[in-house]
Amino acid sequence: MRVEIKDQAAKKIRRGIPLIQKEDLKKNDKDLPKEWVEFVDKQGKYIATGYLGKQNKGIGWVVDYSQAAMEPAFFEQLFQQAVDRRQFFFSDETTTAFRLFNGEGDGLGGITVDYYDGYLVVSWYNETIYHFRRMLTDCLQKILHPKGMVEKIRFSSERPESHWVSGEKPHEPLLVLENGVKYATYLDEGYMTGIFLDQKEVRGRLVEGEAIGKRVLNMFSYTGAFSVAAAYGGAVETTSVDLAQRSFPKTKEQFEVNGLSLDQNRIVVMDTFEYFRYAARKELQYDLIVLDPPSFARNKKKTFSVLKDYGRLIEGSLDILASKGTIIASTNASNYAIEKFQLAIEQVFKERKVSYHLKESYRLPADFPVIEQLAESNYLKVLLYEIQKR
Repeated sequence: MRVEIKDQAAKKIRRGIPLIQKEDLKKNDKDLPKEWVEFVDKQGKYIATGYLGKQNKGIGWVVDYSQAAMEPAFFEQLFQQAVDRRQFFFSDETTTAFRLFNGEGDGLGGITVDYYDGYLVVSWYNETIYHFRRMLTDCLQKILHPKGMVEKIRFSSERPESHWVSGEKPHEPLLVLENGVKYATYLDEGYMTGIFLDQKEVRGRLVEGEAIGKRVLNMFSYTGAFSVAAAYGGAVETTSVDLAQRSFPKTKEQFEVNGLSLDQNRIVVMDTFEYFRYAARKELQYDLIVLDPPSFARNKKKTFSVLKDYGRLIEGSLDILASKGTIIASTNASNYAIEKFQLAIEQVFKERKVSYHLKESYRLPADFPVIEQLAESNYLKVLLYEIQKR
């Protein structure tokens, strides 16, 4: 099937941007074809091959620029190339969980594949690419022979959000390693597995010594992965704060599987801003604070948006940070440019008249390749600041 695109879209694709937007199409049909399509210009000249379908951002992806047949051999080669690029991770005995295929960064937008010690977690972000799931999972099966495979449906659908596809289910929790630290994971519990693999380098920094001898506060802690990494790396105490009730047993389990006592590792179920106020009243102080909020969150009382409210997190952190301390500020908001993110943080530092130094910054790790021309594909931004209060 051929689909005509506008002149600007053709130029964009030729520059190497693979994401197709609704406004790129000459005609907007309500029913998108569940098949591979050839994008052509107004003269009918071939531009690229790809697909269209319902997804959260955009309306489809370019897959190939050479009119190659969209057959198993093409995708086997694509997956094999991704595997070959990750031989370092396969050979690293201290890390057994990583991103195996990162959507458009590896040549096929709308699908990601994560590797968990021999098991595969396949996430589908587009309804049409999901239509080809049997062919694509067969290709993965042929190349990797995984112990088992589970899929996550991440586009709007009436299907269950998580579904076991093939192979044996692991005894849970499935313990994986990252930087030598154990993490308890659950591969078929909704969207979440228990660990966000894109933060491996930041957690690795905590393991390697950034947290040694420090009192660490981990806000929006989820299952406490940053806290466990800090404790493993020599923190004298950690405090994990999250509003979700499930965070307590999940975080407790992460410490237990590493043989770490809870005596110096507190777990608090509380709203982040309430905890800032509580800690200030109790005159608690921390040497290192990790801020890794969701892009958007809502509870019964209020909403939180990274774009609007991150400055408030910095303000609350400064109130309970030691006179000389560290803040690790993180966001995965794809629509928040790193320059604006940094500006929002440093504006608060200036208003509060603290001395600050941006010691390190992190983007997505090597197993999460991105399209340089597509800024939103490199969504992760982590800034590590050293702070000196006056």
